[in-house]
This record gives sequence, C-alpha cells and structure tokens, in this order.
Amino acid sequence: KRNKMGSLGEEQPQVAEDCMGLLQLLSNGTVLRSKSIDLITQQIPLANHETVLFKDSVFHKPNNLHLRLYKPVLVSNRTIPVVVFFHGGGFCFGSRSWPHFHNFCLTLASSLHALVVAPDYRLAPEHRLPAAFEDAEAALVWLRDQAVSSDCDHWFEGGPGVDFDRVYVLGDSSGGNIAHHLAFRFGSGSVELSPVRVRGYVLLGPFFGGEERTKSEDGPSEKKLNLDLLDKFWRLSLPEGATRDHPMANPFGPTSPALESISIEPMLVIAGGSELLKDRAKEYAYKLKKMRGKKVDYIEFENEEHGFYNNSPSSDAAQQLLRIIGDFMDNFSNII
Repeated sequence: KRNKMGSLGEEQPQVAEDCMGLLQLLSNGTVLRSKSIDLITQQIPLANHETVLFKDSVFHKPNNLHLRLYKPVLVSNRTIPVVVFFHGGGFCFGSRSWPHFHNFCLTLASSLHALVVAPDYRLAPEHRLPAAFEDAEAALVWLRDQAVSSDCDHWFEGGPGVDFDRVYVLGDSSGGNIAHHLAFRFGSGSVELSPVRVRGYVLLGPFFGGEERTKSEDGPSEKKLNLDLLDKFWRLSLPEGATRDHPMANPFGPTSPALESISIEPMLVIAGGSELLKDRAKEYAYKLKKMRGKKVDYIEFENEEHGFYNNSPSSDAAQQLLRIIGDFMDNFSNII
C-alpha cells in the first residue's frame, strides 16, 4: 500500500503496532492510547467494600508514580502483614485504578487481613524494560522508608499497625514477571530492604516468553488472550531489537544468567490449566524446584484461563486461590 502524503509531500505516519485498538505505535514512534478500557475490564464497576479503606499516594516523585493502599477496617489487635501487588497488562497496559485490579486488591486486603500496597509502574513502549523492574524496586524501597521514617504514612501506624517483618509480593501476569525479578534481585533475607522482610513471592500466571513455542502457546486462544497479542506485548516492551529469548522475557534463555547460586525466599507459582502461558509457568517452577535450596511450589487450576481471579472474583476458583495464598503466607510467616 502507498503511504498517504501530507500537504508538503511528507509521509504520514502509519500504524506499526496495534493492541486491541487501545494502544497504537506509529511508524514515527508516536504512541496513541485510548482512554476507554471497557474492552479489557468488561465495564466492571468499582466495588464498594465496606470492610476495607483505600487511598492513593505518590511513591516516586521523579516519575510521578502512584500506589494505592488498602487497609482492612476490622482486624484483631495483632499486627497485620503487608501484601505488595503488581498488576498485569503485558508491561503495556494496566493501572492500580483499573476496576478488576482494584476489586482484586480489595478482596486481598479483606480475605488475607493484610495491608495491600498496589504500585503503578511505567509502561511500554514509552518506557521499555527494565523501566517496570526499576519502578518495582523503587516501590519496595518506598516501603522500607515507611518502616524507618518518623514521617511515614499514618496508615502504617495506629491501631494494630503493620508488620514489616511479614511482607509478601504478589504479581499478576507481567506483575508475576516483576515478582520473579524482585525475588532474584533482593535474594533471601532482603538485607537491602531491612527492616522490611519479604517472606515469599506469589506469581499468578506469570508472563514469560521464548522464541521456541510451547504446547500451550500453540493451543487454542483464550477468550481474552491470543498468541499474536502476547507477541505484540514483547515487541513493545523489550529493548528494541531484542527477541523473546531476552533474559527479561525468558529466565532460562540462552543468554539468561544462571539462577542456581542465588538464594531466594519461598515462591508459589499459579497458572490456569487453559491459559496460553501455562507451560512456561510450569517449566519455570519445576526448573527452580530442582535447584538446591529453593522452595518453589506450582499449582494449576484446571480449565481456568489467564486472570480468572480478576475476571470472576466471586468464583469458587478465585475463593480457593485466596485460601491457597493465605495458607502460603501462614506457612512462611515465622521462619527466621
């Protein structure tokens, strides 16, 4: 096709990448984002959860990054743990304010009796990886600062308060990839974050990639996800020219660093039995599980698709997931 010409004979930019009409990358590098997210969120309303309070706060002024705090109203006199939740969206979409992420965090705070911290991070292609990883690290450093500062957010004080010695990182999809990065970035004991102590990581349908297709990737598309969209996410989020075997996409790729020597906190990897990313999540968990000293468990929800806990938060599978996460937190809350 011939490119349209401008009034001065200049070529008009063409659409180089189109993600569901919500995100377009033009040939001149311009990024267009739609303000309508109904296609993704299914017009899900923000839940009114009377047992949980929430508010927004800035955690990184230079990049104008916000997070949302969720605190249960009715708790015992004991201190409560902290859950840091990183949303999904292929590194290209998503925000703490999107209804299905917001509603899930309300449920996490209520069901787990925890203070939930849900940070945003810079999105691709305006900010390609490792920007999201850097922002996630900044969020944990912000949490550390709350633990040591006399000028901390008052939600971390008063009442029973929060226990900075019991912090858990949950990541959904691309957020699961972020959780992987944080687990190996800070290692076991998270000395750099002291007195914050991350006790475990939960990777929910983690977004990993690779040049060689897996069986589940070659399988039927999901209702909301297909292989073409996953590939677009990688083209838009990885450093320009990188393949899906880049270490930030494929933890076990040909140029990825060895992970055997790095000690990490306990990890739980969860995937739906019908999701395209299932095989990568399963392989990731089992490869780590074989490594000496790593406590990694893998759980698969039969017939469930990617993000089932966000899409149907009141389903039996979503309720079972919350119980599993709660048990995981209880099992590793008092290990020295």
